[in-house]
Amino acid sequence: MLKELSSVVQIQCEPVVTDTHLGLSFATSLDSGTYCFLKVKAQLEEKEGKTFDVFTAVEFKTQVVAGTNYFIKVHVGNEEFMHLRVFKSLPHENEQLSLHSYQGSKAKHDELAYF
Repeated sequence: MLKELSSVVQIQCEPVVTDTHLGLSFATSLDSGTYCFLKVKAQLEEKEGKTFDVFTAVEFKTQVVAGTNYFIKVHVGNEEFMHLRVFKSLPHENEQLSLHSYQGSKAKHDELAYF
C-alpha cells in the first residue's frame, strides 16, 4: 500500500532480496513491513522549481550505509517518473530525511539502480 499525506510519501520498507555487489535490497512487497516516512517532496519541488500534483512512489530499494539510502522511483504525472536518492541518518543522529540526489526524465520501465 502506498499512501500520500500532504508532502509525506509513506511506503513500507520490506527488503527481500539483496544484491551483494552493491549492497542494495530490492523491495518485492509494498503491502507489509515497517513504515518509512519520506518527507522529500518539498525538497524536490524546491530544487526543480515546480510543484508536483502527482507524487507516488512505485518502487524502492535500500542500501545500508552509516544510515540508509533509499532509491525510490516516483511517478510525477503523465508518463513521467523520477528516481530519488534519499538518505536517512542513524536514529541517534536525530536528523531529517534528506534528498541526496535525483534523476529526471525517467520512464516506468527504467531500472532503478544505484546513482
